[in-house]
Amino acid sequence: MSPPQLTPPIPSFASVEDAARRLEAVGYLSSPEIATAVFLADRMNKPILVEGPAGVGKTELARALALALDRGFIRLQCYEGLDEAKALYEWEYAKQLLYTQLLKDKIGEMTQGTKTLAEAADRLASGDAVFFSERFLLPRPILQAQLSEKPSLLLVDEIDKADPEFEAFLLEVLSDNAVTVPELGTIKAKHIPRVILTSNNARELSDALKRRCLHLHIDFPDRERELRIVRSRLPEVPQVLAEQVVEAVAAIRALDLKKAPSISETLDWAQSLTLLNAEALTSDVVAATLNLVLKYEGDIEKARAHLPQIAQA
Repeated sequence: MSPPQLTPPIPSFASVEDAARRLEAVGYLSSPEIATAVFLADRMNKPILVEGPAGVGKTELARALALALDRGFIRLQCYEGLDEAKALYEWEYAKQLLYTQLLKDKIGEMTQGTKTLAEAADRLASGDAVFFSERFLLPRPILQAQLSEKPSLLLVDEIDKADPEFEAFLLEVLSDNAVTVPELGTIKAKHIPRVILTSNNARELSDALKRRCLHLHIDFPDRERELRIVRSRLPEVPQVLAEQVVEAVAAIRALDLKKAPSISETLDWAQSLTLLNAEALTSDVVAATLNLVLKYEGDIEKARAHLPQIAQA
């Protein structure tokens, strides 16, 4: 199989300001740090390693960047025990078996006249290429990004959950922009994919990975940016209520919690309060809806002890 010619990357953002505008146009309100990182990653053709607590918009950044760059979005969700087969490719054994059944007469002709099992096996081996061809190849996310006819963005989500051995394998693939399939040879990327890796800091990542990536840390947004996000996503929420929700969430995040509320939970809370026709946050309203913001009973009990401060934040 002859590898396709690699298409040189084409820069897509004219400036940092252009990156911020185009992200906002697809619904993602970036900070100056985020806009700078995606601009440089596009110009330098380097992966971005995005770290930060869960729920701050790391995955959403990847989706928005794919839209802003008009690239296909391909996601690889990492987990403990993830191996190359699940991330790279597999052979469709059921399909191969079906073809074997359909072609059994032809297989019989190939082995006709052989006197030993070894001789029959040698003849059948000459036909291996038929069953180990692209017809039976099942691409997984990494190979999908390499083979995609349209330029793509590959999200490697929660790389910190994968084993260090998988991390080392991923480094090699991303460095070469090529995948080796033993039965087919080396398959080079048709278009160099943009790559975003996210981490919730469940474990320390290797220096080798960090060296090959631009680093971006995303924390919970400040009040002004979070209010802009709420107003952008939920224009039906009254301005005063949106401001109160954002301030209350900031007060909740200041508590010693197992899991601080994410941006999506801020949005859920604001939308729910609007549906409940709440005009303002009071202690009673906060107490009745804390389960929309906090997901652990221990966190809810801690917040109940600070209801007046949260409602008046």
